[in-house]
Amino acid sequence: MYLLDTDWLIQALAGREPAALTLQRLTRSRVYVSYVTVGEIYERAFASANPHAHLVGFRYFLSVYRLLGLDEPTMERFAETRALLRRRGEGLADFDLLIAATALRHGLTLLTFNVRHFERIPDLELYQPR
Repeated sequence: MYLLDTDWLIQALAGREPAALTLQRLTRSRVYVSYVTVGEIYERAFASANPHAHLVGFRYFLSVYRLLGLDEPTMERFAETRALLRRRGEGLADFDLLIAATALRHGLTLLTFNVRHFERIPDLELYQPR
């Protein structure tokens, strides 16, 4: 089972390989999207020249995936990971940490092209495109 990172979703929306092809191969019922990613995608829509058209396209794309919200166990994992990275002097954006915490909480492999951002998070499984 997989969680889409925002960068993967953006690449897939643009029809770029390997993001789009990988999503076609995976069973949609096994792919999840965090509401954090939804927020990042919506922000991109509102920054565009035609927000309404982008929102319609994003919502259509997202309609086949299951969405995951934030809950107390996810927030605990977020805080634990953030504290660990800070102790090591390694920063990571909070949205990335929330996405990672969501993947960890639900035992999902993260589909991301930002491997360098996420590889320092203990126990986080990352999908490597072939």
